Amino acid sequence: MLPIIGRLYRNHCVEITVYGRTLLNASAIDVIKAHRTVRRHEGEKLRLRESWPVLEAVSKMQLAPVEIDIGKLAFDFYYADKIGTANDGKNRTDLQAYLNEELKEVHNAADNHQATDVVLYGFGRIGRLLARLLIERQGNNNKLRLRAIVVRGGREGDLEKRASLLRRDSVHGPFNGSITIDEERKAIKANGSYIQVIYANSPDEIDYTQYGINNAIIVDNTGMWRDEEGLGLHLKSKGAAKVLLTAPGKGDIKNIVHGVNHNDILTTDTILSAASCTTNAITPVLKALDEKYGIENGHVETVHSFTNDQNLIDNYHKADRRGRSASLNMVITETGAAKAVAKAYPQLAGKLTGNAIRVPTPNVSMAILNLNLKSVTDKESINNYLQTVSLFSDLQHQIDFTASKEIVSTDLVGTRSASVVDSQATIVADNRATLYVWYDNEFGYSCQVMRVVRDMAGLRYPSVPKVNIVGA
Repeated sequence: MLPIIGRLYRNHCVEITVYGRTLLNASAIDVIKAHRTVRRHEGEKLRLRESWPVLEAVSKMQLAPVEIDIGKLAFDFYYADKIGTANDGKNRTDLQAYLNEELKEVHNAADNHQATDVVLYGFGRIGRLLARLLIERQGNNNKLRLRAIVVRGGREGDLEKRASLLRRDSVHGPFNGSITIDEERKAIKANGSYIQVIYANSPDEIDYTQYGINNAIIVDNTGMWRDEEGLGLHLKSKGAAKVLLTAPGKGDIKNIVHGVNHNDILTTDTILSAASCTTNAITPVLKALDEKYGIENGHVETVHSFTNDQNLIDNYHKADRRGRSASLNMVITETGAAKAVAKAYPQLAGKLTGNAIRVPTPNVSMAILNLNLKSVTDKESINNYLQTVSLFSDLQHQIDFTASKEIVSTDLVGTRSASVVDSQATIVADNRATLYVWYDNEFGYSCQVMRVVRDMAGLRYPSVPKVNIVGA
């Protein structure tokens, strides 16, 4: 299965998943685990020998770019009688005929998507994870090409240190592949991808075209400029076409939480924000709950891992309390995430308050949602609903779900969804609900940023089978 999965993406931009979990660059164990989770959701086991014929048949079809969930297709084909969908008129006696119908939108269709150059402005925690995500999808038919990173510095040994930080990560582990450097041309080569390293002190002093980069999307992950005037400096550089900020934008800049308001992205937008990691974690869950039960008001408390903004040991900091040692203290601080939710989902404007506690862990955070709902419900109903949303809705890539009684923060490092609902911790009393939502504030957020980048590049691929709409 693994060679076919890789070849489908590299050559045709066809991404294979099992119940929303991508199998791109997955290990054999990852594939087996993805299949085992189906029993938890459906009550029936999905066997590899049932999904394999689906994948094999798909590999022989001429397809335009698409995301195909072979788990859902196989389960529907083989278990329709048990799940009560056998009377929907689909042909489940001939697998190829079944797939031809399910994939008719992309079968023998032309791929009209154009490749887009991407530049990472800044190469910190988020920048390096974005680089990993872009590199893992390199291939003959790749549509997002990581062409350059921009950093300050340029001292002797700088290039090797940048490459080393990409090669090894204390939280996310080693890079999956090989990394070398080209000192003469100031470049990093990662899994065959040539990435130019550009040294600059200001966004508007670079001529990207001299490196063969044109109409590029600049992903600014420095956080130094958050308004239209500052981010607009990028657009003064030759070869730059659009800018995406990996932090909350100020003023009239659209704050995009993919899965919630990504349809607000227009081809004419040149400056966008991907909001914050916390906003991306809580907004999809809040949207789903509001559409089902209605939210009167509530409070969001985030238990957040420390960040580079804090001090390792006590030292001066302009913000209250953040000068105290991040590795030794829990630090109460402010978060604008509760208010920022309204930028992506206006229905909750003025209904939420929020605060944050920074804790001595390097990654993976938690949001505690204390909500007053408009309708009375119970724990089982909310959990069942959110599990369904995580599997069969237009928020399936944003919301994940766990029923584990033993899960802790380190178990969620590398989570690709924006949030993971901890169903065992859910508390409901009449119309009052408290939900515990985990999120990898680095990797999960970076995956959300990548989804926004794809939309900015016009790369909106369909998903098969079709998902339902939340709240329907």
